[in-house]
Amino acid sequence: MEISDKLLCLFSERVRAEDGTYVIEVPQREIETGSIDPDETYRVALISRERSESTESAESEPDTPSSEPQPPVEAGEIRYVEIEDIGKQGDGIARVERGYVIIVPGAEIGERVKIEITEVKSNFAVGEIIDEDF
Repeated sequence: MEISDKLLCLFSERVRAEDGTYVIEVPQREIETGSIDPDETYRVALISRERSESTESAESEPDTPSSEPQPPVEAGEIRYVEIEDIGKQGDGIARVERGYVIIVPGAEIGERVKIEITEVKSNFAVGEIIDEDF
């Protein structure tokens, strides 16, 4: 799958029925960080959700590369990031390529920190602070 350079944000959200239409809510953080403006019109692309591990283990599939975009970071990688937001658990949130989220425990909004990626998932990663205020 080709990802446009015009991609402003990337998030997961459930489609729900509401008064005869279907609704996808945009997370408030996407508005607050300035990625998108609530008064503008945007093109929306929907990507099928990833299957759960229990479904995957129940079926055997050939070893072919996934067409889903791969995370732009790897475990052990060192990154310099700026904390843009605070998550519900109080952890710092940084965004890198394609809006990919890195959770940084102990970081505050506006901090620029050097981190090591300690855990990578399909839609987010966790990074540990190595050096503050680089």
